[in-house]
Amino acid sequence: MPGSFDIRSPGLAWLLGLAAVIVILAGLKAAEAIVIPVMLALFIGIICTPPLHFLTRLKVPPILAILIIVSFLVVFGGLLGMVVTTAIDSFITRLPDYQQRLEAEMIGLLPALERFGAPVSSKQLLTHFNPSQVMDWVAKALTNLGALLTNLFLIIFIVVFLLLEEASFPLKLRQALPNADKSLRNASQFVVQVNKYLVIKSTVSLVTGSLIALWVWFLGLDFPLLWGLIAMLMNFIPNVGSILAAIPAILLAIVQLGFPQAGLIASGYVAVNLVMGNLVEPRFMGKGLGLSPLVVFLSLILWGWLFGAAGMFLSIPLTMIAKIALEQSSSTQWVAVMLGNGVADVEDPSQDEGVDASLEQK
Repeated sequence: MPGSFDIRSPGLAWLLGLAAVIVILAGLKAAEAIVIPVMLALFIGIICTPPLHFLTRLKVPPILAILIIVSFLVVFGGLLGMVVTTAIDSFITRLPDYQQRLEAEMIGLLPALERFGAPVSSKQLLTHFNPSQVMDWVAKALTNLGALLTNLFLIIFIVVFLLLEEASFPLKLRQALPNADKSLRNASQFVVQVNKYLVIKSTVSLVTGSLIALWVWFLGLDFPLLWGLIAMLMNFIPNVGSILAAIPAILLAIVQLGFPQAGLIASGYVAVNLVMGNLVEPRFMGKGLGLSPLVVFLSLILWGWLFGAAGMFLSIPLTMIAKIALEQSSSTQWVAVMLGNGVADVEDPSQDEGVDASLEQK
């Protein structure tokens, strides 16, 4: 009929898909208070799955294995939350003094700028380059992080139920689906890849944060555990995360220790991130688990707008999980290739068929 719409039209399908994405993002934004703890619990639960399987292979009863893992999470998370919350409160209390001293240091650069033929007034300098605004942004992000830590026990409770569900999920799937073995095989491949990414990335980030904390502590910078935690969290963001993590620590070092020590702290950040990001992580992660720099930047903006500081932290893991999920289907594999960082992400489909055949033989 004239003027009628063909629902099979590719253009209409794309419009419906775009509308569905917008509705989903709006729903996630509206349910931020619920979604963030659940996503963090999923993140922690996936990381805890390999230790759970390791303990059960040692003949430890599943309930006891879960109790061991949860006890570690409670002790480690409680101590970390207490130390970090105290450091955040102290930093925010001292923030006005830090800002005044930082502005004084910036004004002290005016004679040097004049010698280089760039006469700038103090008002112009602080208007166009005001480091106090950066410190304000850091304080707001740390406040959000402190508020997130107050949900720690809720997150741990969700992790407990996720681990309990993980033990019985294959049995439920076999009872619910007629072709459960194929679904389980596809799901297991997806979970293995997600586990590999999250475990390796979390381990590298933990080592990165520990090295940064030790370096700034050795140089006498205030709140070393706080800067180590920020470096660990921001290490999940490739390319720009290490730069964002270093800025507040370097600004504080300028105020507290002076420009020479601040240069040493900056060199420590550069050295640690070069070694961990360019040597250690690619050695274990492989080339296939990567994202395009443009996708990294857009993911940071999107998830940061949706969920604030927590969204920035979760942006790359969430995008990476989406990429791995898209790789599991031949119809969406092209999207995963576009999200990847190069031709190394393209895998030979015959390899997957060989894997499936070997699994069926077993």
